[in-house]
Amino acid sequence: MDGQQPREGGGNKVQQVADELRGRVIDGTYPLQSSLPSQRDLVEELGVSRETVKRALRELEDEGWITTRPNSGSRVIKTQRIQTSADRAGRLGGVVTLGPFIGEAFERPEVSLDVYTLTSESLDAHIRLQADRIRSGSIAPRRITLRMLLPDATTPLPYPRVKDDPEDTRMWDRTRAITEVHTASLLGTLDYLRAENLVPSVDVQVRYAPLTPTFKLYLFNDAEALHGMYEIVERPVNLEPGGVITALDVLGLGATLTHHEKTEDDPAASGSVFVDSMRKWFDSVWDLLSE
Repeated sequence: MDGQQPREGGGNKVQQVADELRGRVIDGTYPLQSSLPSQRDLVEELGVSRETVKRALRELEDEGWITTRPNSGSRVIKTQRIQTSADRAGRLGGVVTLGPFIGEAFERPEVSLDVYTLTSESLDAHIRLQADRIRSGSIAPRRITLRMLLPDATTPLPYPRVKDDPEDTRMWDRTRAITEVHTASLLGTLDYLRAENLVPSVDVQVRYAPLTPTFKLYLFNDAEALHGMYEIVERPVNLEPGGVITALDVLGLGATLTHHEKTEDDPAASGSVFVDSMRKWFDSVWDLLSE
């Protein structure tokens, strides 16, 4: 919540609160199935109005992070789970989510990250958490290289959409607007690190491909991959001012990711083959299909 404080009740304030709460879900402050603090407690802690907190919680609920019930508060229902080896899970603290993997990658002098995803929302939140660590001096990477592939906004997608009306574009328009906000935030965060010379070299590129993402992919330093399929679900979404609709959406936030790691001295090992094949796939789309 650092930086300029916008006018109370304004959209920027709501976004700040939503970003803060989303970050807490991502980094495990609010674990899966845990309850968030009451609205009253959040108002007092964050120094904002009750209406601002309510709108921020509604945003997280619409995005699928939490569920909110009258007189019961808000509960975390989605987080990014990762299936990995027992040794790696132990080193990362037991319950493994995306945050520790990105945190580990950013602790290295040179960070290389390639991402293929439906939206930039999760990555934006994780990058801002790492930027906070860099600003505090707890980590000091010398170079950050990021390539992100997103779906082309002009390509019709089968999801997310209104269930009973495939021609209704409101769900995709909403998703595209969320992606634009988080992509701008991510680029701004990394540009700040470069401008303030907190990271001497920052190379960030975002391209768009005419593909429907059926999975999300993270490639770390050409040595590790996180891969997970999007699961299509039916859920209610409040499309203000149009009211609540039934949407066909995907479990991007709650999807389980599988961790694959190259074996340095065995290129034929399953992890090595998977990482190399995903690298070749990503490069081919990046070079030949994306703009």
